[in-house]
Amino acid sequence: MPVADDAPHDFSAYVEYNEHGKPAMVLMVDGVHCAACIQKVESALHKIPHVTYGRLNFSTKRLRVEWDGSVQLANDLAQAIRHQGYNVYPYDPKAIQSESDEEERQLQLCLGVAAFAAGNIMMISVALWSSSIEIMGIGTRDLMHWLSGLIALPCVFYAGQPFFRSAWSVLRFGKTNMDVPISLGVIGAVLVSLWQVSHHGEDAYFDSAVMLLFFLLIGRYLDFRARRKARGAASDLLAMMTGTAIVIQEDGRQKSVPIRDLKEGMAVLVPMGQRIPADSQVVTGVSDIDTSLVTGETMPRVVGVGDAVYAGTTNLSAPLNLIVKSAANDSLLSDIVRLMEKAEQGQAKYVRLADRAARLYTPVVHTLAAATFFGWWIFGGVDVPHAVLLAVTVLIITCPCALGLAVPVVQVLATGRLMKRHILVKSGDALEQLSSIDTILLDKTGTLTLGQPSMIRQEALSVEHLQMAASLAAVSHHPLSRALLREWSGETLLFDDVREYAGQGLEGYYHHKRVRLGSRVWCGDQKAEVHNTQEIWLEIDALPVACFEFEDLLRSDAKETIAALKQSGIRPVLLSGDRQAVAQKVAQEIGIDDVSGDLSPVDKYNYMDVLRRDGHKVAMVGDGLNDAPTIAGADVSISPATAIDMTQNAADIVFMGEQLGSIVEVYRTAVFSGQLVRQNFMLAIIYNVIAVPLAVFGMVTPLIAAIAMSGSSLVVIANSFRLTRMKK
Repeated sequence: MPVADDAPHDFSAYVEYNEHGKPAMVLMVDGVHCAACIQKVESALHKIPHVTYGRLNFSTKRLRVEWDGSVQLANDLAQAIRHQGYNVYPYDPKAIQSESDEEERQLQLCLGVAAFAAGNIMMISVALWSSSIEIMGIGTRDLMHWLSGLIALPCVFYAGQPFFRSAWSVLRFGKTNMDVPISLGVIGAVLVSLWQVSHHGEDAYFDSAVMLLFFLLIGRYLDFRARRKARGAASDLLAMMTGTAIVIQEDGRQKSVPIRDLKEGMAVLVPMGQRIPADSQVVTGVSDIDTSLVTGETMPRVVGVGDAVYAGTTNLSAPLNLIVKSAANDSLLSDIVRLMEKAEQGQAKYVRLADRAARLYTPVVHTLAAATFFGWWIFGGVDVPHAVLLAVTVLIITCPCALGLAVPVVQVLATGRLMKRHILVKSGDALEQLSSIDTILLDKTGTLTLGQPSMIRQEALSVEHLQMAASLAAVSHHPLSRALLREWSGETLLFDDVREYAGQGLEGYYHHKRVRLGSRVWCGDQKAEVHNTQEIWLEIDALPVACFEFEDLLRSDAKETIAALKQSGIRPVLLSGDRQAVAQKVAQEIGIDDVSGDLSPVDKYNYMDVLRRDGHKVAMVGDGLNDAPTIAGADVSISPATAIDMTQNAADIVFMGEQLGSIVEVYRTAVFSGQLVRQNFMLAIIYNVIAVPLAVFGMVTPLIAAIAMSGSSLVVIANSFRLTRMKK
């Protein structure tokens, strides 16, 4: 990690304003390794008056702070973080990538040096272990000890830098972290060994100090690789928010502007092959857009004048002139990043447990080490160097890395896995809650269905009537008119004197014929039939000639999803504001037995509330304003990316694309993640219950302590990575 940077920064220059008009700032915090680091930084911020929000992301090192008052408080916030022993910089995803490369290279070099030194010292140690003082002689033994020291001292100085720098960065501010006892353990083993050798002692522990660093560096490197792999998706999204956009000025000249400075109303040119910099509307041009980031669909979407395009999507085939509709910080891409920022920060049960353990770690481990030293020195009858060695062993073996990694590694891998499948987890305890549900409530329109009408029974329509109806529908923004227009791919006819009558339909003239497109009654059909479909009629010269029927089609995998939920022991319930007959028809088609229609938002909420009071664990899946109260009140909630903003904000999980199977995917991931977290805690607890007493009672050497401590972390990491091999 970089050496602490004390160069002055005016962080007020990086202040932005959130949706409530409060100052906010995004920073990069270096040196964060575990839950204890996050807890220290966040606690320091919340102690500062006027701070209303502060969250540090474990994966991306991204800290977002919000406060009331002056922007000048930004410098005080940065200084408060530095006083905890952590470097802080203006946030830059590209800098993270560069520093990650440098950190990986440094860890590899340190690991290589430690491995080389450990191998050579072990060869000398084998000679010492396989012979006695009577055969070897004191002079030869001392020579071999000094040779071991000659190899160990430069190795410890170089390979121990990741731990020493981290420990010093907090000690100089009167703080501690997990690297402090590690550094004390390594330095203590070297100092005891030097004292032993200078006094012709029988034992030296240079091999233990070097092997300790070797195993610690293996654990640190694998932890680094796990975090780097897990934050890949988030870092890629964050990188999309950097760079420049081509802004067209009022005089027609073009100017490159940082994406973060784009504001609503700016005119932007997006050349072919570049990403859309902000949520915008097409002014001129027609092109194909890769919308996989937003919808999860691999097929590109054609956009033209008036269509909306979103930040992060890619312009594939032709230049587009756009008008910015949302500032960069208010774009859909920014919303996605904010959702991801929340993914690892929720106070789930296991996270709270790990945080408490991390806070207790430093005082407990130092007390244990001190008690071990004085106990053996005063009551155990050993000399000071031996007592120091035993205390060093306790410092080494009690490192709670396994406990600190038990939750974050699983959580990061789980959210990363789901992100690749276009599922965003907003709440830190969402997966924990989802794994224990027994009932899932589902809305109909926009959730089980696609939320947009599609034409049915086209085979009964003539091409002439479809062309005429689509041509007239082209001038309307009514959902059924747009759905009708989507069904026609040929040339459109030119109508004269087109008018739209609110609540009735469209009227125009083609070759002196009056043509109407609208409701059954307005278009001349007086029959009072009731259909379960939506319809519009075509009338030519007062004669109704065609009826176009539409249905909100079910998601293609709705039936399979319901069957999978049932197989997992979850009871699906359909709650709809639509008519009971319509809701019942959909429920029968996809296999839901419990269905209620004609429900108001209050009815839905009350239904959910009764289930919860009866002891059921309830999940709610919905997309509309009428679902928002139920979504907010359920144990865990899910919404599609097409949901309104209020519903998405209230939901714990958001899935993109048209596949309802995302619900099954996130449920299975949640169940397996819960199993892995419990296993990790059990492994960490078993390790500490066995290892700590052995060290306190002098039954473990520093070398064995180093192997055991690093081994416990590696076991937890390896167990967590089973999530990446989870079957689809």
